[in-house]
Amino acid sequence: MYDIALSVNACVRSKTRAEIAWLVSPNHGVHALALTPGGGRIGKIFDGAFDGAMSDHSNRKLPTGRLLNIQVNEFEATISGIPTGTNAQFLVVPADHFDPDTWPAMIDRVPIAIVAHLNQDEVTRVDVFDESSIGTADAQTSELFAKGATAYEIHPDRVISVLFPVTRLVVAGQGPVAEAIASLGQTLGWNVTVMMRNDLAIGLLASLSPLDAAVIMGHEVEVSSRNLGAALEGDAGYIGALGSLQKQQDRADWLAYQDVTDLSRVFGPAGIDISASSPAEIAVSVIAQAIAVLKSN
Repeated sequence: MYDIALSVNACVRSKTRAEIAWLVSPNHGVHALALTPGGGRIGKIFDGAFDGAMSDHSNRKLPTGRLLNIQVNEFEATISGIPTGTNAQFLVVPADHFDPDTWPAMIDRVPIAIVAHLNQDEVTRVDVFDESSIGTADAQTSELFAKGATAYEIHPDRVISVLFPVTRLVVAGQGPVAEAIASLGQTLGWNVTVMMRNDLAIGLLASLSPLDAAVIMGHEVEVSSRNLGAALEGDAGYIGALGSLQKQQDRADWLAYQDVTDLSRVFGPAGIDISASSPAEIAVSVIAQAIAVLKSN
């Protein structure tokens, strides 16, 4: 849901109708989709596996939210990995039913708890809590939030969705090492992007938050230095720069010409010392360092 917050906030501010759909059972992380008039879709639920079903419901333009029960078919199972025949449950709620501060908070990657109150399958009210207000929530919501991880609970009178942002990992570079780092990040459940185009990487690197990680690589000093500079402009909690000590110095010299001299946030050469040589070993050393740094922030 964090990935669609910026677009949903724009819809709310412009008074454009948008319905937010997300999976609450089985518990599979934060998959959300925003549906707008004319068939517009922002985000995906399991690579689009359930987007058609959510759109069909949205086209009914009901004034309130609903708890939907969908029996997973073979097509949806193939894409989502949820077994065929499973009863998947989704909440579909108009965006304007949320406190308007919800979306700016999610843009800022703030953990939140959403309590959708039910009358049978109809959502009658939506309460949203963050770290500053969770003390006013009911005991079950507070206890679930205190566990510090994304989780859902379905009760007869309400559905509790506790959402914690997922770490974003941007790998600026290409090749076997980049692929190995990306694969290990995905195994951890991180939101991973491998950027091979410098012009696209710069904006994404600069947008990272303290919860996120950036890994910079590449033989071309100017390209990798530009990416490193972009990461330093942002708030990434971990910035790892692959390459030899000479490569680190070459980048530092290039950045110095751009008046960027504070490289204290950069871990370079990236990775903990495990005498790594293969792409897989390098990936383990880099991701291990990223985890340690992010957890210490």
